[in-house]
Amino acid sequence: MKIFKFGGASVKDAEGVKNVAQVLLETGTTNKVVVISAMGKTTNALEKVIYNYFENAEELTAAIQGVKTYHHEILEQLFTDKTHSIFQKVNHFFEELETFLNRNKSPNYDFVYDQVISFGELISTTIVSEYLSSLNIKNTWLDARNLVKTDATYRDAKVDWAATEAQIQQQIEPQQLYITQGFIASDANNFTTTLGREGSDHTAGIFAYCLKAIDVTIWKDVEGVLNADPRVFENTQLLEEISYEEAIELAFYGASVIHPKTLQPLQKREIPLLVKSFFNPKNKGTIVGKGKIITPYVPCFIVKKNLVLLSLSALDFSFFVEENISEIFALFHKYQIKVDLIQNSAISFSVCVDNKFNNVDKLITHLKAKFKVKYHKNVSLYTVRHFTKEAIDLLEKDKTILLKQLTRQTVQLVTKE
Repeated sequence: MKIFKFGGASVKDAEGVKNVAQVLLETGTTNKVVVISAMGKTTNALEKVIYNYFENAEELTAAIQGVKTYHHEILEQLFTDKTHSIFQKVNHFFEELETFLNRNKSPNYDFVYDQVISFGELISTTIVSEYLSSLNIKNTWLDARNLVKTDATYRDAKVDWAATEAQIQQQIEPQQLYITQGFIASDANNFTTTLGREGSDHTAGIFAYCLKAIDVTIWKDVEGVLNADPRVFENTQLLEEISYEEAIELAFYGASVIHPKTLQPLQKREIPLLVKSFFNPKNKGTIVGKGKIITPYVPCFIVKKNLVLLSLSALDFSFFVEENISEIFALFHKYQIKVDLIQNSAISFSVCVDNKFNNVDKLITHLKAKFKVKYHKNVSLYTVRHFTKEAIDLLEKDKTILLKQLTRQTVQLVTKE
Protein backbone atom coordinates (compact mmCIF):
# COMPACT_ATOMS: atom_id res chain seq x y z
CA MET A 1 0.00 0.00 0.00
CA LYS A 2 0.95 3.61 -0.60
CA ILE A 3 -0.34 6.49 1.50
CA PHE A 4 -1.17 9.83 -0.14
CA LYS A 5 -1.99 12.96 1.84
CA PHE A 6 -3.61 16.04 0.30
CA GLY A 7 -3.84 19.20 2.39
CA GLY A 8 -6.48 21.90 2.36
CA ALA A 9 -4.73 23.92 -0.38
CA SER A 10 -4.97 20.98 -2.77
CA VAL A 11 -8.78 20.79 -2.48
CA LYS A 12 -9.60 24.46 -1.92
CA ASP A 13 -11.84 24.62 -5.00
CA ALA A 14 -13.39 22.50 -7.76
CA GLU A 15 -10.23 22.67 -9.87
CA GLY A 16 -8.24 21.35 -6.91
CA VAL A 17 -10.55 18.36 -6.53
CA LYS A 18 -10.25 17.65 -10.25
CA ASN A 19 -6.47 17.83 -9.91
CA VAL A 20 -6.51 15.27 -7.08
CA ALA A 21 -8.35 12.92 -9.43
CA GLN A 22 -5.76 13.60 -12.14
CA VAL A 23 -2.86 12.87 -9.75
CA LEU A 24 -4.49 9.54 -8.86
CA LEU A 25 -5.03 8.68 -12.52
CA GLU A 26 -1.35 9.43 -13.24
CA THR A 27 0.01 7.51 -10.24
CA GLY A 28 -2.48 4.64 -10.04
CA THR A 29 -5.90 4.14 -8.45
CA THR A 30 -5.26 0.95 -6.48
CA ASN A 31 -3.26 0.00 -3.38
CA LYS A 32 -3.71 3.44 -1.86
CA VAL A 33 -5.08 5.14 1.21
CA VAL A 34 -5.70 8.82 0.43
CA VAL A 35 -5.82 11.10 3.48
CA ILE A 36 -7.48 14.47 2.86
CA SER A 37 -7.76 17.65 4.95
CA ALA A 38 -10.65 20.11 5.13
CA MET A 39 -11.07 22.24 2.02
CA GLY A 40 -9.13 25.50 1.83
CA LYS A 41 -9.61 27.61 4.97
CA THR A 42 -12.57 25.57 6.26
CA THR A 43 -10.86 24.79 9.57
CA ASN A 44 -10.48 28.54 10.20
CA ALA A 45 -14.10 29.11 9.22
CA LEU A 46 -15.28 26.39 11.63
CA GLU A 47 -13.12 27.92 14.37
CA LYS A 48 -15.15 31.09 13.81
CA VAL A 49 -18.34 29.01 14.19
CA ILE A 50 -17.02 27.69 17.52
CA TYR A 51 -16.06 31.18 18.69
CA ASN A 52 -19.52 32.49 17.87
CA TYR A 53 -21.14 29.53 19.60
CA PHE A 54 -19.41 30.48 22.86
CA GLU A 55 -19.00 34.24 22.53
CA ASN A 56 -21.29 35.77 19.91
CA ALA A 57 -24.47 33.74 19.36
CA GLU A 58 -25.99 36.39 17.06
CA GLU A 59 -23.36 35.64 14.41
CA LEU A 60 -23.50 31.84 14.70
CA THR A 61 -26.05 31.20 11.94
CA ALA A 62 -24.21 33.48 9.50
CA ALA A 63 -20.90 31.74 10.24
CA ILE A 64 -22.40 28.31 9.54
CA GLN A 65 -24.05 29.62 6.37
CA GLY A 66 -20.67 30.87 5.14
CA VAL A 67 -19.22 27.37 5.42
CA LYS A 68 -22.28 25.91 3.67
CA THR A 69 -22.11 28.39 0.80
CA TYR A 70 -18.41 27.74 0.21
CA HIS A 71 -18.91 23.98 -0.10
CA HIS A 72 -22.07 24.23 -2.20
CA GLU A 73 -20.28 26.45 -4.72
CA ILE A 74 -17.65 23.72 -5.13
CA LEU A 75 -20.35 21.05 -5.40
CA GLU A 76 -22.19 22.91 -8.14
CA GLN A 77 -19.01 23.13 -10.22
CA LEU A 78 -18.21 19.42 -9.78
CA PHE A 79 -21.67 17.88 -10.19
CA THR A 80 -23.91 19.06 -13.01
CA ASP A 81 -26.74 16.76 -11.87
CA LYS A 82 -28.32 18.69 -9.02
CA THR A 83 -30.20 15.55 -7.92
CA HIS A 84 -26.91 13.75 -7.23
CA SER A 85 -26.86 12.20 -3.75
CA ILE A 86 -23.77 14.23 -2.79
CA PHE A 87 -25.92 17.33 -2.22
CA GLN A 88 -28.05 15.43 0.29
CA LYS A 89 -24.98 13.90 1.99
CA VAL A 90 -23.33 17.29 2.51
CA ASN A 91 -26.59 18.82 3.76
CA HIS A 92 -26.86 15.95 6.22
CA PHE A 93 -23.46 16.81 7.68
CA PHE A 94 -24.56 20.40 8.25
CA GLU A 95 -27.77 19.15 9.88
CA GLU A 96 -25.61 17.02 12.20
CA LEU A 97 -23.47 20.04 13.02
CA GLU A 98 -26.45 22.23 13.87
CA THR A 99 -28.06 19.44 15.90
CA PHE A 100 -24.90 19.05 17.96
CA LEU A 101 -24.70 22.79 18.66
CA ASN A 102 -28.38 22.89 19.66
CA ARG A 103 -28.16 19.89 21.98
CA ASN A 104 -24.68 20.23 23.44
CA LYS A 105 -24.54 20.78 27.20
CA SER A 106 -20.77 20.61 27.65
CA PRO A 107 -19.03 23.90 28.51
CA ASN A 108 -15.65 22.32 27.65
CA TYR A 109 -14.29 24.42 24.77
CA ASP A 110 -11.77 21.79 23.64
CA PHE A 111 -14.45 19.06 23.55
CA VAL A 112 -16.83 21.23 21.52
CA TYR A 113 -13.95 22.26 19.25
CA ASP A 114 -13.21 18.68 18.22
CA GLN A 115 -16.84 17.73 17.65
CA VAL A 116 -17.38 20.75 15.37
CA ILE A 117 -14.04 21.04 13.59
CA SER A 118 -14.21 17.45 12.30
CA PHE A 119 -17.02 18.31 9.87
CA GLY A 120 -14.48 20.01 7.60
CA GLU A 121 -12.67 16.74 6.92
CA LEU A 122 -15.84 14.65 6.79
CA ILE A 123 -17.36 16.92 4.13
CA SER A 124 -14.21 17.32 2.02
CA THR A 125 -13.54 13.57 1.83
CA THR A 126 -17.17 12.82 0.99
CA ILE A 127 -17.05 15.30 -1.89
CA VAL A 128 -13.76 13.90 -3.23
CA SER A 129 -14.95 10.31 -2.89
CA GLU A 130 -18.20 10.99 -4.75
CA TYR A 131 -16.38 12.95 -7.45
CA LEU A 132 -13.96 10.08 -8.04
CA SER A 133 -16.92 7.70 -8.27
CA SER A 134 -18.50 9.99 -10.89
CA LEU A 135 -15.33 9.44 -12.96
CA ASN A 136 -15.68 5.67 -12.50
CA ILE A 137 -12.68 5.60 -10.15
CA LYS A 138 -13.75 2.93 -7.69
CA ASN A 139 -13.06 3.91 -4.08
CA THR A 140 -14.23 3.30 -0.53
CA TRP A 141 -14.91 6.20 1.88
CA LEU A 142 -13.81 5.47 5.44
CA ASP A 143 -14.56 7.41 8.61
CA ALA A 144 -11.13 7.83 10.23
CA ARG A 145 -12.82 8.06 13.64
CA ASN A 146 -13.58 4.34 13.38
CA LEU A 147 -9.93 3.59 12.66
CA VAL A 148 -7.67 5.98 14.58
CA LYS A 149 -8.29 5.58 18.31
CA THR A 150 -6.89 7.99 20.90
CA ASP A 151 -7.12 9.11 24.49
CA ALA A 152 -9.55 11.90 25.44
CA THR A 153 -7.10 14.82 25.25
CA TYR A 154 -9.27 16.97 23.01
CA ARG A 155 -7.43 19.11 20.42
CA ASP A 156 -4.15 17.26 21.00
CA ALA A 157 -5.03 13.58 21.35
CA LYS A 158 -2.48 10.79 21.80
CA VAL A 159 -2.82 7.71 19.58
CA ASP A 160 -3.70 4.33 21.07
CA TRP A 161 -1.41 2.43 18.71
CA ALA A 162 -2.58 -1.10 19.56
CA ALA A 163 -6.28 -0.32 19.05
CA THR A 164 -5.57 1.76 15.94
CA GLU A 165 -3.42 -0.89 14.29
CA ALA A 166 -6.07 -3.54 14.93
CA GLN A 167 -8.83 -1.40 13.40
CA ILE A 168 -6.83 -0.34 10.34
CA GLN A 169 -5.61 -3.85 9.53
CA GLN A 170 -9.12 -5.21 9.96
CA GLN A 171 -10.87 -2.68 7.70
CA ILE A 172 -8.34 -2.05 4.93
CA GLU A 173 -7.58 -4.61 2.22
CA PRO A 174 -4.84 -4.55 -0.42
CA GLN A 175 -5.54 -3.56 -4.05
CA GLN A 176 -8.28 -1.09 -3.09
CA LEU A 177 -8.46 2.72 -3.12
CA TYR A 178 -9.61 4.28 0.16
CA ILE A 179 -10.50 7.91 0.90
CA THR A 180 -10.33 9.02 4.53
CA GLN A 181 -9.82 12.05 6.73
CA GLY A 182 -6.68 13.48 8.22
CA PHE A 183 -6.56 15.13 11.65
CA ILE A 184 -9.60 13.45 13.21
CA ALA A 185 -9.94 10.37 15.42
CA SER A 186 -12.06 9.19 18.36
CA ASP A 187 -11.64 8.21 21.99
CA ALA A 188 -12.80 5.08 23.82
CA ASN A 189 -16.32 6.57 24.13
CA ASN A 190 -16.41 7.33 20.38
CA PHE A 191 -16.35 11.09 20.90
CA THR A 192 -14.41 12.84 18.16
CA THR A 193 -10.84 13.87 18.97
CA THR A 194 -8.22 15.66 16.88
CA LEU A 195 -4.47 15.20 16.58
CA GLY A 196 -3.51 18.89 16.75
CA ARG A 197 -3.41 21.49 13.97
CA GLU A 198 -1.73 20.21 10.81
CA GLY A 199 -2.41 16.70 12.12
CA SER A 200 -3.33 15.28 8.71
CA ASP A 201 0.35 14.52 8.07
CA HIS A 202 0.35 12.57 11.33
CA THR A 203 -2.70 10.60 10.15
CA ALA A 204 -0.81 9.62 6.99
CA GLY A 205 2.09 8.40 9.16
CA ILE A 206 -0.29 6.39 11.34
CA PHE A 207 -1.81 4.58 8.35
CA ALA A 208 1.63 3.95 6.86
CA TYR A 209 2.94 2.44 10.09
CA CYS A 210 -0.11 0.23 10.64
CA LEU A 211 -0.18 -1.01 7.03
CA LYS A 212 3.64 -1.29 6.66
CA ALA A 213 3.28 0.92 3.59
CA ILE A 214 5.86 1.23 0.81
CA ASP A 215 5.95 5.01 1.24
CA VAL A 216 3.99 8.13 2.15
CA THR A 217 3.56 11.05 -0.25
CA ILE A 218 2.51 14.45 1.05
CA TRP A 219 1.21 16.53 -1.87
CA LYS A 220 1.84 20.27 -1.53
CA ASP A 221 1.62 23.44 -3.61
CA VAL A 222 5.44 23.64 -3.53
CA GLU A 223 8.00 21.39 -5.23
CA GLY A 224 9.01 19.69 -1.98
CA VAL A 225 10.68 20.66 1.27
CA LEU A 226 12.35 24.03 0.81
CA ASN A 227 15.12 25.45 2.98
CA ALA A 228 12.78 28.30 4.01
CA ASP A 229 9.18 29.44 3.71
CA PRO A 230 8.98 31.27 0.34
CA ARG A 231 6.28 33.54 1.80
CA VAL A 232 8.83 34.91 4.27
CA PHE A 233 12.26 34.40 2.67
CA GLU A 234 13.57 35.08 -0.83
CA ASN A 235 15.66 32.77 -3.03
CA THR A 236 14.59 29.50 -1.37
CA GLN A 237 16.12 26.16 -2.45
CA LEU A 238 14.62 22.70 -2.83
CA LEU A 239 16.05 20.09 -0.45
CA GLU A 240 16.34 16.91 -2.50
CA GLU A 241 17.09 14.55 0.37
CA ILE A 242 16.75 14.79 4.17
CA SER A 243 17.46 12.20 6.82
CA TYR A 244 14.71 11.27 9.28
CA GLU A 245 16.77 12.82 12.08
CA GLU A 246 17.25 16.12 10.28
CA ALA A 247 13.57 16.27 9.29
CA ILE A 248 12.59 15.69 12.92
CA GLU A 249 14.93 18.52 13.96
CA LEU A 250 13.37 20.85 11.37
CA ALA A 251 9.86 19.83 12.44
CA PHE A 252 10.71 20.35 16.11
CA TYR A 253 11.82 23.91 15.39
CA GLY A 254 8.59 24.60 13.51
CA ALA A 255 9.12 23.83 9.81
CA SER A 256 5.54 23.75 8.52
CA VAL A 257 5.97 21.27 5.66
CA ILE A 258 6.20 18.19 7.90
CA HIS A 259 4.19 17.71 11.10
CA PRO A 260 6.35 16.95 14.16
CA LYS A 261 4.49 13.72 15.00
CA THR A 262 4.57 12.35 11.46
CA LEU A 263 8.11 11.09 11.26
CA GLN A 264 8.57 8.87 14.32
CA PRO A 265 6.28 6.02 13.17
CA LEU A 266 7.80 6.19 9.68
CA GLN A 267 11.34 6.01 11.04
CA LYS A 268 10.51 2.94 13.12
CA ARG A 269 9.65 1.01 9.96
CA GLU A 270 12.02 2.89 7.64
CA ILE A 271 9.13 4.03 5.44
CA PRO A 272 10.25 6.84 3.08
CA LEU A 273 8.32 10.11 3.11
CA LEU A 274 8.02 11.94 -0.21
CA VAL A 275 7.01 15.59 -0.41
CA LYS A 276 5.87 16.45 -3.94
CA SER A 277 3.97 19.10 -5.88
CA PHE A 278 0.40 18.31 -6.85
CA PHE A 279 0.95 20.63 -9.83
CA ASN A 280 3.89 18.53 -11.08
CA PRO A 281 3.32 14.95 -9.86
CA LYS A 282 6.07 13.52 -12.09
CA ASN A 283 8.79 15.67 -10.47
CA LYS A 284 11.00 14.02 -7.87
CA GLY A 285 10.33 16.40 -4.97
CA THR A 286 11.98 15.68 -1.61
CA ILE A 287 12.73 12.27 -0.11
CA VAL A 288 12.90 11.91 3.67
CA GLY A 289 14.50 8.66 4.80
CA LYS A 290 17.76 7.00 5.74
CA GLY A 291 20.79 8.66 4.22
CA LYS A 292 22.65 11.93 4.09
CA ILE A 293 21.81 14.62 6.64
CA ILE A 294 20.69 17.04 3.97
CA THR A 295 21.23 17.52 0.22
CA PRO A 296 22.18 20.17 -0.80
CA TYR A 297 23.95 21.24 2.41
CA VAL A 298 22.58 24.78 2.87
CA PRO A 299 21.25 26.84 5.81
CA CYS A 300 17.59 26.11 6.62
CA PHE A 301 15.48 28.99 7.92
CA ILE A 302 12.40 28.60 10.13
CA VAL A 303 10.27 31.33 11.68
CA LYS A 304 7.50 31.11 14.27
CA LYS A 305 5.52 34.25 14.94
CA ASN A 306 3.14 35.44 17.67
CA LEU A 307 5.10 33.82 20.49
CA VAL A 308 5.67 35.08 24.04
CA LEU A 309 9.09 35.60 25.64
CA LEU A 310 9.06 35.12 29.43
CA SER A 311 12.02 36.11 31.62
CA LEU A 312 11.87 34.96 35.25
CA SER A 313 14.07 35.60 38.26
CA ALA A 314 13.74 34.89 41.97
CA LEU A 315 12.23 37.71 44.01
CA ASP A 316 15.18 37.60 46.44
CA PHE A 317 17.84 37.35 43.67
CA SER A 318 18.78 33.84 44.80
CA PHE A 319 20.12 31.27 42.36
CA PHE A 320 17.75 29.73 39.84
CA VAL A 321 18.03 26.03 40.67
CA GLU A 322 16.45 22.73 39.60
CA GLU A 323 13.60 23.11 42.08
CA ASN A 324 12.53 26.43 40.52
CA ILE A 325 12.75 25.05 36.99
CA SER A 326 10.80 21.92 37.93
CA GLU A 327 8.02 24.05 39.41
CA ILE A 328 7.87 26.25 36.29
CA PHE A 329 7.62 23.27 33.95
CA ALA A 330 4.81 21.83 36.05
CA LEU A 331 2.94 25.09 35.44
CA PHE A 332 3.68 24.90 31.70
CA HIS A 333 2.07 21.47 31.70
CA LYS A 334 -0.91 22.67 33.72
CA TYR A 335 -1.59 25.57 31.34
CA GLN A 336 -0.79 23.61 28.13
CA ILE A 337 2.10 25.89 27.22
CA LYS A 338 4.56 24.62 24.59
CA VAL A 339 8.17 25.70 25.10
CA ASP A 340 10.14 26.59 21.96
CA LEU A 341 13.37 27.92 23.50
CA ILE A 342 15.06 27.83 26.92
CA GLN A 343 17.95 29.91 28.22
CA ASN A 344 19.03 30.23 31.83
CA SER A 345 21.75 31.86 33.92
CA ALA A 346 22.57 31.86 37.64
CA ILE A 347 19.66 34.11 38.62
CA SER A 348 17.32 34.11 35.63
CA PHE A 349 15.40 31.78 33.36
CA SER A 350 14.06 32.77 29.93
CA VAL A 351 11.66 30.82 27.74
CA CYS A 352 9.98 31.50 24.42
CA VAL A 353 6.55 29.86 24.42
CA ASP A 354 3.65 29.16 22.10
CA ASN A 355 0.30 30.43 23.40
CA LYS A 356 -1.82 28.00 21.33
CA PHE A 357 -4.42 27.53 24.07
CA ASN A 358 -4.50 31.21 25.14
CA ASN A 359 -3.49 30.42 28.71
CA VAL A 360 -0.33 32.53 28.95
CA ASP A 361 -2.00 35.37 30.89
CA LYS A 362 -3.16 32.89 33.55
CA LEU A 363 0.36 31.44 33.63
CA ILE A 364 1.93 34.89 34.12
CA THR A 365 -0.46 35.67 36.98
CA HIS A 366 0.46 32.38 38.64
CA LEU A 367 4.21 32.93 38.15
CA LYS A 368 4.12 36.45 39.58
CA ALA A 369 3.17 34.99 42.97
CA LYS A 370 6.68 33.55 43.31
CA PHE A 371 8.93 35.09 40.66
CA LYS A 372 9.82 38.42 39.14
CA VAL A 373 8.34 38.21 35.64
CA LYS A 374 9.11 40.20 32.50
CA TYR A 375 7.44 39.34 29.23
CA HIS A 376 7.21 40.37 25.58
CA LYS A 377 4.19 39.30 23.54
CA ASN A 378 4.02 38.90 19.75
CA VAL A 379 7.70 38.09 19.33
CA SER A 380 9.16 36.03 16.49
CA LEU A 381 11.52 33.08 16.87
CA TYR A 382 13.94 32.56 13.99
CA THR A 383 15.85 29.29 13.79
CA VAL A 384 18.66 28.53 11.34
CA ARG A 385 19.96 25.00 10.98
CA HIS A 386 23.47 24.66 9.50
CA PHE A 387 23.92 28.41 9.86
CA THR A 388 26.62 30.55 8.32
CA LYS A 389 27.76 34.03 9.34
CA GLU A 390 25.98 35.41 6.28
CA ALA A 391 22.73 33.71 7.35
CA ILE A 392 22.93 35.24 10.83
CA ASP A 393 23.75 38.69 9.46
CA LEU A 394 20.77 38.47 7.13
CA LEU A 395 18.40 37.67 9.99
CA GLU A 396 19.72 40.29 12.40
CA LYS A 397 19.41 43.10 9.88
CA ASP A 398 16.73 45.67 10.86
CA LYS A 399 15.54 43.62 13.86
CA THR A 400 15.61 44.12 17.63
CA ILE A 401 17.22 41.01 19.11
CA LEU A 402 15.73 40.12 22.51
CA LEU A 403 17.55 36.80 22.92
CA LYS A 404 20.16 34.87 20.95
CA GLN A 405 21.32 31.29 21.37
CA LEU A 406 23.88 29.29 19.40
CA THR A 407 24.69 25.60 19.41
CA ARG A 408 27.00 23.72 17.08
CA GLN A 409 24.53 23.49 14.19
CA THR A 410 21.69 25.82 15.16
CA VAL A 411 21.22 29.49 15.94
CA GLN A 412 17.98 30.87 17.38
CA LEU A 413 16.97 34.52 17.62
CA VAL A 414 13.97 35.98 19.43
CA THR A 415 13.10 39.29 17.82
CA LYS A 416 10.70 42.17 18.23
CA GLU A 417 10.24 43.49 14.70
